[in-house]
Amino acid sequence: MIRSTTIIVVRRDGKTAMAGDGQVSIDDTIVKGTAQKVRTMRDGEVIAGYAGAAADALSLFERLEEKLDEYNGNLPRASVELVKQWRTDKVLRQLEALLLVADEQNIFLISGTGDVIVPDEDLMAIGSGGAYATAAAKALIRNTDMNAREVAETALGIAGEICVFTNDKLTVEELPLPEDEG
Repeated sequence: MIRSTTIIVVRRDGKTAMAGDGQVSIDDTIVKGTAQKVRTMRDGEVIAGYAGAAADALSLFERLEEKLDEYNGNLPRASVELVKQWRTDKVLRQLEALLLVADEQNIFLISGTGDVIVPDEDLMAIGSGGAYATAAAKALIRNTDMNAREVAETALGIAGEICVFTNDKLTVEELPLPEDEG
């Protein structure tokens, strides 16, 4: 089980927001509170977040960026090709992380076990607080008019109130980027 963080992505009304907390834990000790586990790629066309070992995830981020360049920004194809490489490369197979990636049309969970999972709804969360964030986001989407960013931030805040591996120091990225708006 991947612990030590929570990452959530929400799509609503043409916007996609991904939020991640900043806590880094080793066993039951908090060693950092302000890590940034969510970032944009490909000049803001893709958002990616990770749960798991930071060095492993950063290595996978680099590989995903290479695949995005190789396949001209096609996130579905880049994701599948990354998983194929992750599963067949002896070094990559040892990496312990989950990636949550999104562009304006797609959301994928990518794992080293060969998974490229598309959620049934326009949201998905990973990490130790993922189930809490998912439940909160579903309730917010069904019962409020909050936008994607507000849902992601609020859901992650609720997860942080429950999960000891999730804090309230959030990194949030959105698509389309705010400066892209007229």
